[in-house]
Amino acid sequence: MTRLKGAGSGPLGKLWKEVLEPIVFAVVITQFLATLVGVDGVSMMPNLRDRERVFVPKYETWLHKAGVGDFSRGDILIFKPPREAADRAPNLTRPGPFGLWTYRPFLIKRLIGLPGDRIRIQDGEVFVNGTRLDQSWTTDYWREQGCWDTGSPLANGATSSIGGIVPDQEEITVPDGHYFVMGDNRTAGGSEDSRLFGPVPLRDLAGRAAAVVWPIMRKQNARYDCAAGQVADFSGESVLNWRVLERPEAFDALKSALGDQAKR
Repeated sequence: MTRLKGAGSGPLGKLWKEVLEPIVFAVVITQFLATLVGVDGVSMMPNLRDRERVFVPKYETWLHKAGVGDFSRGDILIFKPPREAADRAPNLTRPGPFGLWTYRPFLIKRLIGLPGDRIRIQDGEVFVNGTRLDQSWTTDYWREQGCWDTGSPLANGATSSIGGIVPDQEEITVPDGHYFVMGDNRTAGGSEDSRLFGPVPLRDLAGRAAAVVWPIMRKQNARYDCAAGQVADFSGESVLNWRVLERPEAFDALKSALGDQAKR
């Protein structure tokens, strides 16, 4: 019987088939098609909790970078802090193995402003192109907890100099190819976002969080300790946690009010 020699024959073929091929396949999948990302911290409370895992369709980002479509206001984005900001703020970097290098960790925040948008923040209220954004989808929770921030520099400026990166500006215009992001945690110091390091360039965006996939169940209620800056306890019934991360309706109302049907 004659046998054909294929790529799987010999030691090199075996190495490729058993070791390298699965690695290459996994890299292609996670970098170009889809991946899972873990939430670290409380900056997206109450909508995302610490240690939840979200599904990210990476192909969307590559299409957007190629000029096909764009992200929408209200999307939850995964990104690295701007390189220029990380160079000036050590808290935006993490040490690599053995401290041989540093890297910019991925952050997760909500997209508030598209390129060309004018963003103004006053008394905790956010204005896009002069129109107030209804933030009740998150501020109702923070009012209930007793710690919605309306008085700090971060609640009264599109950017604040308290982080030593950007100047104090009550209003800014988002540059071309950049996006203005904010965390849903509206306590004082609850989120490091564009108010501290400025708009994020498209090159630093990894993708959009599309759905929560883990844990399967979660407690219905979360009580927040405003002084400690962390969740105090969970209570209530256990409910199914699998959910699509849809944009709050307020962003559709904002789009309609602005009349910018050409923008997503």
